Amino acid sequence: MVVWRRWIFPILMIVVLGAVAAALVKIAFFPDETSTAVEPSAGIADTVVPVERGDVVNAMSLPGTIARDEAVTVRSEIDGTVTAVHVKPGQSVSNGQVLFTVKQTYPVLTFDVRAPEAGEIATLTVVKGQGASVGVELATLNPSRYHVMSTVEPVQLYRLLEAPSEASVAIQGGPAPFTCTGLDVQVAEDSTTSVRCAVPKDQVVFAGLQADVEISIGTVTDALVVPTTAVKGGAGSGVVWIDAGDGSDPEEREIALGVSDGTIVEVTEGLEEGEMIRQFVPGLAATTEPVCYDDGFGGEYCEEQGWNW
Repeated sequence: MVVWRRWIFPILMIVVLGAVAAALVKIAFFPDETSTAVEPSAGIADTVVPVERGDVVNAMSLPGTIARDEAVTVRSEIDGTVTAVHVKPGQSVSNGQVLFTVKQTYPVLTFDVRAPEAGEIATLTVVKGQGASVGVELATLNPSRYHVMSTVEPVQLYRLLEAPSEASVAIQGGPAPFTCTGLDVQVAEDSTTSVRCAVPKDQVVFAGLQADVEISIGTVTDALVVPTTAVKGGAGSGVVWIDAGDGSDPEEREIALGVSDGTIVEVTEGLEEGEMIRQFVPGLAATTEPVCYDDGFGGEYCEEQGWNW
């Protein structure tokens, strides 16, 4: 037994460890050349959707602000001298109220300058005894007229091409919703785009109030519709990519467009119900919501879905 413990067992252990080491070296540095590399077989398929029928409601909901209309300039209609000033800055006046009295020298004539409409005197530019000429500014009047102003993104102007002349306005914390008129799209010098409409004269409002503006632009029912993500273009015409389903390259086709709600758009010409099209324009990423996971450390990890074509 002493010989086995001292010599035989140690020698066997050395032989076994040597064989294991040799096998590891063989696997690491001398792989089997006949082995076949495993290649991925899965791929990302182009997402396609059918052309379907549906209803499209083109309505826009915009945040707005109540504001007083622009100041009105009060001017003299004769040459003469201001003999009386009947108002002061900040004073409320009614339509037709006398503001100034101007006396003409020849022929002698006394003329009353009246408020063109109800409002509040903003500024006075003359005093008693000062000369006045035809067309010279005597005062400015903030009218008792108000409007609603909403800022919009420039790209939304295409949706407003067929906008009606009215909109529904709801003042936050105010009276029941009312209809504003004279809906107009404006582009400022700094390229800021906005929508404006007039508040009815009998509606009690105050400058600075926040409001919600609802604009109903158009509605179609049982129309051919496709996702807006599938269309390159959008203002009356666009391009989609038809998928034949046989693995061939998609067909690029021009189509005519109608009403859109920002998510789907009406197709008035160029497609038939049931045709399959790419859901996303080639070269653009799919605009889907990110998927979020628990990161295991009390936080959250999110990743975008979709891909570039």
